[in-house]
Amino acid sequence: MIEIVRSALVPHQYLRALEDRSCGGLAVFEGRVRDHNEGHAVESLEYECYEPMALLQMEAIRRTALQRWGLGKALIVHRVGAIPIGEGAVWIGAMAPHRAEAFEACRFMIDEVKVKVPIWKRESYVGGGHSWVGCAEHSHTASR
Repeated sequence: MIEIVRSALVPHQYLRALEDRSCGGLAVFEGRVRDHNEGHAVESLEYECYEPMALLQMEAIRRTALQRWGLGKALIVHRVGAIPIGEGAVWIGAMAPHRAEAFEACRFMIDEVKVKVPIWKRESYVGGGHSWVGCAEHSHTASR
């Protein structure tokens, strides 16, 4: 259960997809767009990705979590395109027999997504300028 979407995240659908009566622990992480980063007021944000590779990497991360923590189910959804301030950009859920495994797997998945999945974030700032965040080969800041 992995997906790249171009519209608003739908958490109630993801929770339904994670239902597993054999599991008692559910951990969820939702990353939202904030209005600031590293001292800059953020006006807007846009994610771009190389979708075929992103989907492969997301599935590899999900499968690793399923196996390592004995999860019943796991889900990773990432939004691309322009995302308004305050809206969700990534949604991750882990359903496990117990809470500790669910928490650990959820944290593992978001940490791995941020490092391994080819999704790039471009922030535009209040007053002008923009930069690619967490993307050294694309990292540049336009005049502010």
